[in-house]
Amino acid sequence: MNYEAALDAALQRLHDEGRYRTFIDIERTKGHFPHAVWTKPDGTQKPITVWCGNDYLGMGQHPAVLAAMHEALDATGAGSGGTRNISGTTVYHKRLEAELADLHGKEAALVFSSAYIANDATLSTLRQIFPGLIIYSDALNHASMIEGVRRGGGLKRIFRHNDVAHLRDLIAADDPAAPKLIAFESIYSMDGDFGPISEICDLAEEVGALTYIDEVHAVGMYGPRGAGVAERDGQMHRIDIINATLAKAYGVFGGYIAASAKMVDAVRSYAPGFIFTTSLPPAVAAGAAASVRLLKTAEGQALRDKQQLHARILKMRLKGLGLPIIDHGSHIVPVHVGNPIHCKMMSDMLLDQFGIYVQPINFPTVPRGTERLRFTPSPVHDPKEIDALVQAMDKLWQHCALNRAEASA
Repeated sequence: MNYEAALDAALQRLHDEGRYRTFIDIERTKGHFPHAVWTKPDGTQKPITVWCGNDYLGMGQHPAVLAAMHEALDATGAGSGGTRNISGTTVYHKRLEAELADLHGKEAALVFSSAYIANDATLSTLRQIFPGLIIYSDALNHASMIEGVRRGGGLKRIFRHNDVAHLRDLIAADDPAAPKLIAFESIYSMDGDFGPISEICDLAEEVGALTYIDEVHAVGMYGPRGAGVAERDGQMHRIDIINATLAKAYGVFGGYIAASAKMVDAVRSYAPGFIFTTSLPPAVAAGAAASVRLLKTAEGQALRDKQQLHARILKMRLKGLGLPIIDHGSHIVPVHVGNPIHCKMMSDMLLDQFGIYVQPINFPTVPRGTERLRFTPSPVHDPKEIDALVQAMDKLWQHCALNRAEASA
């Protein structure tokens, strides 16, 4: 086989489809988020505003988080030294897991190197713990959940997105005595819509199924203490396993599950993705614990309120321009473009001409034909920055519309 030719062909396909991904070299400056500096390919630099980060509340810059990380770094050094079973468990990891268990009202929590690994490792491992387990997975679940369901082998059923009636039909067709688990998300990050938590829990209780929810884009953002949409809706006690991240609203790094002590102990004991992975550096665990702790407070609620306000303002103003906003009431602001080439072009022009950084979202992250720009306003995007974004989108949308009209003439 000509391996070089195969590599060339694979990469060219991405270019031809307009979905080849490029890294933008940016450098954030402590205390100045969402402002950053973009280093262009020619080596020159340009100040920009970041509009697509998942550090939703700016906690990656919060003094309390940085202070906790500095303290742990000075006390313990850089790395953890190994897996949790060998030498990688420290007081910082235990404190973080205690904070997370308290956050979700569960007996225990288990920290992984990322929420992707937490989903993959947990869902695939549950099949070992519950032989014959049937997993029912929402059609729009994250890639990490899909991988965990697939890699574990065994029976799986895919129900139409947020369609509880279809889920019920799939369950009714299976053996009533078989162990079952329903896996879904609280917020689906590309459209920003919410999962029907209460309805799924009702069905799970009716048929004796376990519930597994991914709150990755909701923790820190919803609920009186930032535990997520399940907390906001009063459903948290009905969820058997909660998966979430420390790398988005909490602004640090890592992922976790929270569940009963027995469930966590079983996953801890069987999951290769946990057993054979070096644990988080103590400084990272310390920073994450500080962030979780702070967002449980009134200060955290003030940040959530301000973020939601900015999201509502941005949506209202973009809708006022007639742009195709996808609005399900969450903090995520997707603008539907529908063409990968146009999406990348708009992203490039926003960056180069206006200093606005938002990456295009293309297949396979979203289905073909639904390409979009996904904006994530934060509490620290001020009115001037929102105004600059709205004006830039107005100009570019009209420009792209004229180009499309000329191309089709």
